[in-house]
Amino acid sequence: MNTLKPALVRQIFVLLLILFLAVLIFKEITPYLSGVLGAITLYALLISWMRKLLARGWKPSLAAAFLMSGSFVGILVPVSLIVLMLSSKIGKAVANSERVVSAVKEQTYYLEDYFGYNLSQTIDTSSVTSWISTNLQSLAGGTFDAFIAIGIMYFMLYYMLTNRQALRDSLIAYIPLGKENLTLIGKESNQLVKSNALGIPLVALCQGIIALLGYLVIGVPDPFFWFVITAVGSMIPFIGTALGILPVTILLFAQGDNLQAIAILIYGLVVVGATDNIIRLYVLERLASVHPLITL
Repeated sequence: MNTLKPALVRQIFVLLLILFLAVLIFKEITPYLSGVLGAITLYALLISWMRKLLARGWKPSLAAAFLMSGSFVGILVPVSLIVLMLSSKIGKAVANSERVVSAVKEQTYYLEDYFGYNLSQTIDTSSVTSWISTNLQSLAGGTFDAFIAIGIMYFMLYYMLTNRQALRDSLIAYIPLGKENLTLIGKESNQLVKSNALGIPLVALCQGIIALLGYLVIGVPDPFFWFVITAVGSMIPFIGTALGILPVTILLFAQGDNLQAIAILIYGLVVVGATDNIIRLYVLERLASVHPLITL
């Protein structure tokens, strides 16, 4: 009867242990993986500036700290302004909660008359309250995870900038590719990261401006606020500009401006939605020479 050799059993056990630890580690770091990807993205954007500062005689630690501070301000200021705008709107909605509830009820009664179906009795208030409470708790936890991810991002970015040569040597040593192939892949990846890091906000800004023109022409209340929301939504996968278009449509319906609501809905879906494909194709082709077929 054949039996497994003890050396083979030990090897299988060690491999299974390594696989188990790899799965466990990946599962635990998944919430903070965005910090790692953010560090790589910022490194690709800042490395050329790092070289320029070092060529002028800056110390590596001082140059890295300066670039990290600039990127932090560049990210923090827009996000803070958006949060302040949202907080102001949410505060007004809470202060006028009775009017908001009355508007929702009015639209519910209108839909009931139109469809001949009693919607109000099918809504479970306790379930809605429980859902809101659960999601608010998840939002608080997500915010804490986001702060940790940002800390990881800048921690990694500092050492990536100050130890550029060691990082390069490690990649060449551990990745099983030839030096020429690795250099070529690195150059292509660097272009793609830059094109997306710059292209996505640029596309979002263009879509926000196009949506703003529609808001101004149709007469949407607070058009510049909805411009910001639409531009932010454009950067969110699977949601897109609907984050701004749909609330505006509902708002106009609630005010009784049915024609304007239908007009902004069609404009948002057809015009604003189509510009994403057109602008993204052009931007990625110009920034990284990406063929339109690959972008599609």
